[in-house]
Amino acid sequence: MSENTHDKLPIRMLHDRVLVSTDSAEGERRSSGGIVIPATAAVGRRLAWAEVVAVGQNVRTVEPGDRALYDPEDRAEVEVRGATYVLMRERDLHAVAADRFEGSEDSTGLYL
Repeated sequence: MSENTHDKLPIRMLHDRVLVSTDSAEGERRSSGGIVIPATAAVGRRLAWAEVVAVGQNVRTVEPGDRALYDPEDRAEVEVRGATYVLMRERDLHAVAADRFEGSEDSTGLYL
């Protein structure tokens, strides 16, 4: 989805809620070596990255456009204009990666 589509969402987030757009659907993935891992493979608790689309007025550490790390098992999905988003509280995010965090050149950009 493009940035323009996110900017025109017909909803306003309240309190400490964060709306994110997931990177990809659940399914097979590839290891760093190129091996295909099927969706049915048992893995431990795996966190996922998503793009922050909208935030409520009480959210302090996350802005739209940031990438947030969250637990996909603790999520509430909502459909807006045919697109599926995940709705959660700010405290349910585990980390944020954003270009706006200033630091040294070797910084990971993660806010923990």
